[in-house]
Amino acid sequence: MGFFFSRTTTAAAAASARFLSLLILTLYHINTPTSVVAFYLPGSYPHTYSNGDFLWVKVNSITSVETEMPFGYYSLPFCKPIEGIKDSRENLGEILMGDRIENSPYRFRTNRNESDIFICSTGPLSADQAKMLKKRIDQVYQVNPILDNLPAIRYTDKDGFTLRWTGYPVGVHYDKEHYIFNHLKFKVLIHRHELETPVMSNVLGSTGEVAAESVGGAAAAAGGAGSSGYIIVGFEVVPCSYNHDVEATKNLVYYDKLSPAIDCDPSTLAMAVREGEPISFTYEVSFVDSDIKWPSRWDAYLKMEGARVHWFSILNSLTVVAFLAGIVFVILLRTVRRDLTRYEADEVDEESHGQLKEELSGWKMVVGDVFRPPENPELLCVLVGDGVQILGMGVVTIFFAALGFMSPASRGHLITGMIFFYLVLGVAAGYVGTRLWRSIKGGKHKGWVSISWMVACFFPGIVFLVLTVLNFLLWSSRSTGAIPLFLYATLLCLWFCISLPLTLIGGFAGGKAQAIEFPVRTNAIAREIPRHKYPSWLLVLASGTLPFGTLFIELFFIMSSLWLGQVYYVFGFLLIVMVLLVVVSAEVSIVLTYMHLCAEDWQWWWKSFFSSGSVALYIFLYSITYLIFDLRSLTGPLSVALYLGYSFLMAFAVMLAAGTVGFLASFCFVHYLFSSVKLD
Repeated sequence: MGFFFSRTTTAAAAASARFLSLLILTLYHINTPTSVVAFYLPGSYPHTYSNGDFLWVKVNSITSVETEMPFGYYSLPFCKPIEGIKDSRENLGEILMGDRIENSPYRFRTNRNESDIFICSTGPLSADQAKMLKKRIDQVYQVNPILDNLPAIRYTDKDGFTLRWTGYPVGVHYDKEHYIFNHLKFKVLIHRHELETPVMSNVLGSTGEVAAESVGGAAAAAGGAGSSGYIIVGFEVVPCSYNHDVEATKNLVYYDKLSPAIDCDPSTLAMAVREGEPISFTYEVSFVDSDIKWPSRWDAYLKMEGARVHWFSILNSLTVVAFLAGIVFVILLRTVRRDLTRYEADEVDEESHGQLKEELSGWKMVVGDVFRPPENPELLCVLVGDGVQILGMGVVTIFFAALGFMSPASRGHLITGMIFFYLVLGVAAGYVGTRLWRSIKGGKHKGWVSISWMVACFFPGIVFLVLTVLNFLLWSSRSTGAIPLFLYATLLCLWFCISLPLTLIGGFAGGKAQAIEFPVRTNAIAREIPRHKYPSWLLVLASGTLPFGTLFIELFFIMSSLWLGQVYYVFGFLLIVMVLLVVVSAEVSIVLTYMHLCAEDWQWWWKSFFSSGSVALYIFLYSITYLIFDLRSLTGPLSVALYLGYSFLMAFAVMLAAGTVGFLASFCFVHYLFSSVKLD
């Protein structure tokens, strides 16, 4: 950022161009499709299967963009596995996101095509079962099968374009009838893998459990050393609605072959959902050799429509923000330097001295009040401490995600990583909050314990309060998105056993650290602030538009990922946008603080915080706009309440992070500005 201190606008523009070029190169290397292998950096390895090995499909919670409430797969009358329903071991992030991965009766044999495989019949549907199926079909719920950690992908053609979807719909409502997709046509893309290096080969038994064995064992199972196995590089599904003959399926059991053969036509709707009538479920599977390499198998999921528009929009925003930031900062520094040069003159004649006194106005007049403690200093210290913790969590998490350690293939790791980094950074939150408190109080040590406690409890307390209210709504609907009681207890233990002690340790260190000394003394009587033509807070709230302009394009893709089921993976873009947001937030706050000081308004503390923190207001307004125009299909007050609750938490966290950046930047600026003043 040294180019911001250039003496001329031309030099600043050149430095801005160099900085922008560096950002573009970094962005390109992080986000180029040829570097998808980076997603598998943290010790991930392919699962190699021998010819004929069993493959078991798992199922995740059923989801819908119209309700945003996930439900368990077996909440609907689907066929259950012979050995019973077994939950997969899930991490903290998966549970918080509503994922419930369970086993299913769909069973394949590696590299063996099978068709007309019968699973089960439900028996006559009860009134409640038929009603629930019809309700989930009307709400456009999707079934989400998973094979070898790959979600099933579905392709559809519309107006000459090929659309990609993950999962398949439970059914469809057409002409006053509800039809269920009860026959699935699976296609598994496999790639031949030579067993030459000591990788692990997963041989799945009939129970669906994974047993890891060495290359030697895998080679022996395949017919000797030096033989090849198969890795799964794609998983596709085509759903069909097929009306089976009840008499033909009456005596069949699991995995029997059905006769006659099933003609899977996705455009034909035959199996209607009616009370008192059974539903039979069948499937077929084909294995296709593919040239796709294992590191590239997620490419089909990560292809976002309009990627070119996304790329150029981001670059345009980067260009505007970089040059605007450089020019604004250069103008500001030139103005401040000119004032300081004229104000700090050591030798002036009497005439110049008299002229200087006449020009003593603006920020020079509030030298005795600029460091007067603000209103509610405890709350300000708490907000800044929590902001440091949230900002650090965001930067570190996105940095590791950009390196591939939290890829879409690692389901739930992003949320888990965020929680981990937030807990650890409690030390920084306690330190900053208590040291700022000591500085405001003139170096007094008293009160650091209460500040540390408030820093540790303020933001997590609000999050727990909102999540509890939303959780009661989810519990009432029996959604898998509801946080289980044991997870609530786990989160509370993490809060009070890790975050709180670390925050108190940081607070103790901040309380013992030397307080920041202010360069000027504060007058006993506060100076009256002149009246202005317009409310100063109006300008503070309006200043949030510039930080919002740096992220609103990326915010659209984030919102689409959260609420429309798309896969977000361009963390390199997000990292660059976050860096720019930090820079712009600091600059906006400094400019606003300088303007208020020039207007002889010495109450800059809170205004510097909210001048950049007001970006959260526009984020929340944007989320409402997104709800109205992009989530028009979202139905029910419960779904809207969930959306607004999570949007509020996101905006509140951004307010604390951006506001903290603005306040700390303004604090350093004001300290530097008045430390350069020479007083008689």
